[in-house]
Amino acid sequence: MNVLAEIKQMSLSEKLMTMEQLWNELQNSQEGVQSPPWHKEVLKAREGNEKFIDWSDAKKAIRNSCK
Repeated sequence: MNVLAEIKQMSLSEKLMTMEQLWNELQNSQEGVQSPPWHKEVLKAREGNEKFIDWSDAKKAIRNSCK
């Protein structure tokens, strides 16, 4: 079965529905995905560095970063 060839023949709507079905299947899967060892270290390094800002300020910052 050549999945890529089949995907290329799908319409955009069919591709999006297939992606949604795949995500649902992965979400409900009993198989867990193990995080790589480095991931824990990155999370530890970021812990305590959170900075919260007002939503309107965040939107302005996002808009300004796209200019």
